[in-house]
Amino acid sequence: MDAALGLAPLTPLAQLDRAADYFPDRVAYRFEGASTTYAGLREQVRRAAGLLVEAGVRRGDRVAVLARNVPVALLAHFAVPWAGGVLVALNHRLAAGELHGILEHAEPRLLVAEQDLADLADDAVAGLDLPVLPDSALLTAAVSSADAVPERHGVTDELDLITLNYTSGTTGSPKGVMYRHRGAALQSIAMAYHLRLEMDSVYLWTLPMFHCNGWSFPWAVAAAGATSLCTGTTDPEQLWQLIRDETVTHFCAAPTLLTSLLTSPAAAPVEQPLTVATGGAPPTPALIRRAEQLGLHVVHLYGLTETYGPSLICDWQPEWDGLPEDEQAEKLSRQGIPNVMGATVTLEPVPGDDGRGLAELTIAGNTVMAGYYRDDAATAAATVGDDRFRTGDLGVQHDDRYFQLQDRAKDVIISGGENISSIEVERVLAEHPAVSESAVVARPDETWGEVPVAFVTLSDDAGDVSEDELIEFVKSRIARYKAPKHVVFGPLPKTATGKIQKFELRTRVGEQPAGPGADTPR
Repeated sequence: MDAALGLAPLTPLAQLDRAADYFPDRVAYRFEGASTTYAGLREQVRRAAGLLVEAGVRRGDRVAVLARNVPVALLAHFAVPWAGGVLVALNHRLAAGELHGILEHAEPRLLVAEQDLADLADDAVAGLDLPVLPDSALLTAAVSSADAVPERHGVTDELDLITLNYTSGTTGSPKGVMYRHRGAALQSIAMAYHLRLEMDSVYLWTLPMFHCNGWSFPWAVAAAGATSLCTGTTDPEQLWQLIRDETVTHFCAAPTLLTSLLTSPAAAPVEQPLTVATGGAPPTPALIRRAEQLGLHVVHLYGLTETYGPSLICDWQPEWDGLPEDEQAEKLSRQGIPNVMGATVTLEPVPGDDGRGLAELTIAGNTVMAGYYRDDAATAAATVGDDRFRTGDLGVQHDDRYFQLQDRAKDVIISGGENISSIEVERVLAEHPAVSESAVVARPDETWGEVPVAFVTLSDDAGDVSEDELIEFVKSRIARYKAPKHVVFGPLPKTATGKIQKFELRTRVGEQPAGPGADTPR
């Protein structure tokens, strides 16, 4: 038996080869009115990879890229690994000091920076021996330079690293998460399947490509031979204009961005079928209902940077079509079941739970990280056994086997011996017509141990809404002891990927005066 027969290294770079070989004239990406075909994209990638090699990039070297969702970011997802390098897609919303720390840790060979972010790049590399390559140099070489020698390093080991992604830091300092070619290839196929990408699909880049490599959609779109619509904006009105003008069929968004889109004055029912995948925080049934009213088909998913993005998908079952609207929205708000690439999800009892019934989701499989870069201790702390990743999320599994999160392990509020799910309270607050967003955290309390405090952002047209009104609203819908004891109004602190920074809110609660519900009976 030939040991090599039937075996080839898995890599998402193969998606581009297939598209360029078999539908070369299909549009690979559009940006500000200009289009590039798949044949053109492959040639751009070859030349860009050549320039990187000329700049000193060798197999295994990290190459950092600081860019919005513009063509150079898409190009880099193919060109850097094509040159044998490991892509480090940087979060351009971070401060220079934060980027500096990441660059110190990743030790890239060079930094490619979008022209509009040149000042940020210069500040980030201050004091580092790190050359900055303007995106114009890479794009020029890719498009027109006769001096850029086309280059391609074949993938010989699918377990080699393809990217290094830094976590968004919702719980502290970001860590470098290592992705392999194998995991990225499998995840890209899963995303193309679950969102039903086809050749005539137009994928709008609202999800940052720096976030889990855009959930592997740079490669997933290529796998389908579909079109990437690049854009440097996240302005809701401009996005709605693109959705209509470019006949967008798919996009992904964190609930915060989805909320801003759905509440935008420009929001109106779409004419074409439009699928939106959302994850990062459980969308409320109210948010899902609003999306469906505008003709957006919502796909709820769940994952982490450590799982290449989406690991669970809330697959819709036809039998649910006849359910009442509220029940449908409730079904959709669950995190779902493992994606088609078959990660194994289990519920691990929480040590010291004392019978409260808490269980943590753990995930194993081909789309789990290879570990934290240069941090064996953090990798060990995040692992159960040899292969299961601890998510830190607490949940349940329903009778139909669908998983649903109850809270982050650190976000469960234990008040007077009772567990209070911050997510449950947030979902009730979201039902109030004046509430745009909310986050609930624990405040230490001498009597109860902990009590819930709500931070709330009101809708633009909310009018006068009092703290008492919101507290009573929650008490009218769930157990009284679960209601916030204090409500703080104002914008919520978020990471650059749109996740609410609850660790910052926990710091703030110690500074807040006791609210009107603090001394009332439970």
